[in-house]
Amino acid sequence: MVSKESRQKVRVKKHMRIRNRFSGTAERPRLAVFRSNNHMYAQIIDDTVGHTLVAASTTEKAIKEELGKTNNVDAAAYLGTVIGKRAVEKGISKVVFDRGGFIYQGKIAALAEAAREAGLEF
Repeated sequence: MVSKESRQKVRVKKHMRIRNRFSGTAERPRLAVFRSNNHMYAQIIDDTVGHTLVAASTTEKAIKEELGKTNNVDAAAYLGTVIGKRAVEKGISKVVFDRGGFIYQGKIAALAEAAREAGLEF
């Protein structure tokens, strides 16, 4: 009988393959996205020194108050605009998008499109 790997293990493997291809630099940091069942997290990271430059998530009180639900496409789009605005305020305009092994559709795509509209280039 053939047993399948869990979806979590498959996602982590995909993420490691993605991370081997690129990393964030000071000129072009990495926009990393993580999605759980209840929340979404986005952070902009400079991998050369290992610092998080900008972060936003649906667990933050100000963002959570703005949203009805924290795990739908609308919440992802709002989080994308928030992370984009915070990055532009810090002087970050170009990033590398790290989808975290998740498929680029739905929430991940909504977050990416909203971040692009807020001023990030990737």
